[in-house]
Amino acid sequence: MLKVETLRFLEALKENNNKPWFESNRNKFNAAKEDWELLVQQLLDNMAIVDEEVAGLTVKECVFRQYRDIRFSNDKTPYKHHMGASFDRGGKKSGFAGYYFHLEPGNNSMVGGGLWMPEAPALKKVRQEIDYSWDELQRIITDKKFITEYGDMQKGEYSLSREPKGYDKTNPAIDYIKLKSFVAIKPLRDDELTDKGLLKKVIAAFVALKPLIRFINRSLE
Repeated sequence: MLKVETLRFLEALKENNNKPWFESNRNKFNAAKEDWELLVQQLLDNMAIVDEEVAGLTVKECVFRQYRDIRFSNDKTPYKHHMGASFDRGGKKSGFAGYYFHLEPGNNSMVGGGLWMPEAPALKKVRQEIDYSWDELQRIITDKKFITEYGDMQKGEYSLSREPKGYDKTNPAIDYIKLKSFVAIKPLRDDELTDKGLLKKVIAAFVALKPLIRFINRSLE
């Protein structure tokens, strides 16, 4: 579970996203960061048991920096008002599919994962794997545990309006071949973040996602 103070800090940071305020509240940031990284370590300890591909990862290889890269952005606010961690084979910069935890107060938190907006060569490989192994993917995304946690893979903004070149619109897997990202998301309410059952809930969601992660990463190898 996370401390209420961690959520309160992020809420305050959203309203005071500037360096003077941040520096004057750095002790609160350090406390929130420590709380967040403790949860990340607990997740790593548990995930190492159920998925050996993420065993051995360190907290540093999973968590994202609080500072925003504003060089090419119109939004010049210097800090993220959320915290994130990605549990990927080889670390968060590896390019492989993995598990993700997004912490953002206001009932905007979520867990899940997959492969988000891959480059063209990787995207081509995943689409081919879906085409070749549609029956297997169908079993994965219709599994009771997967549906209970996620319902379905995300579509909407993550999908093309038409089928990609080389694929027929009558292909039974076409709705998933059209995807630009391959992700599943489970929202979390603020009250769930501070509940003692948080760790168990997140691990259950990650375990349900494991077959999809393996399927995607197999296509990338």
